[in-house]
Amino acid sequence: MEEFAQFTVGGQRVYGMLHRPDGRAPAHGWPSVVILHGFTGNRGGDHRLLPLLSRFLAARGVASLRFDFRGSGESQGDFSEMTVSREVEDTVAAFAYLRRQPGLDPERTMLLGFSMGGLVAALSAPAVNPHRLALWAPALPELWLPFLRGGLLPPTITDYGGWPVGRDFLQEMVRLRPLEVVATWGGEARVFHGDADQTCPPEFGVRYARALGADAVAIPGAGHTFDSLDHVDLLLRETARFLTGG
Repeated sequence: MEEFAQFTVGGQRVYGMLHRPDGRAPAHGWPSVVILHGFTGNRGGDHRLLPLLSRFLAARGVASLRFDFRGSGESQGDFSEMTVSREVEDTVAAFAYLRRQPGLDPERTMLLGFSMGGLVAALSAPAVNPHRLALWAPALPELWLPFLRGGLLPPTITDYGGWPVGRDFLQEMVRLRPLEVVATWGGEARVFHGDADQTCPPEFGVRYARALGADAVAIPGAGHTFDSLDHVDLLLRETARFLTGG
């Protein structure tokens, strides 16, 4: 079953989709996962990757919440206001929303982040304490250093292909320490990355896995968006196996 989801953060509405497995929920409720999209992305993901994941998981007994961060997709706010800290706030609110849904087990709420969503997930983990943490091609702050031309912050807005990237986003990015933060969490995690990723290179995934004391799963030949049917199939199967404890 799929239904529209919405909640409020900082006076702005956040919109998403809640996926539940069909049939009667088990006595303790279904496990669930909050899914975080990447930079300039939305809850659909590249080539509909995130809806495919939600439906794949629902068929295997795992509910999920996909949502647009404030300023992205259909949620309220402007992209120029976007910062990683704001997205962490959205993630905390998403967890609170999902954990109070009937038929779901609040003790088994998990977290999955893709690309910059992986960075946000790492920073959010100590606050929301997910049952399990999955990172897909997670980003590191150094990815945005080229935005600082000559090492200087822009006065207000940087035009990134039609996306208004705000000064606050870049100013904060150079101070973030996601590897140090996620290393304090100590829960069960797994990192998934394409070994041909040119955006967030496999080294990023290895560094996250090392900080987490977790396994890193390489998808052979896959780029940043896991851009073939075979790559997607393998990614979904391996992710579901981890989230279901298989």
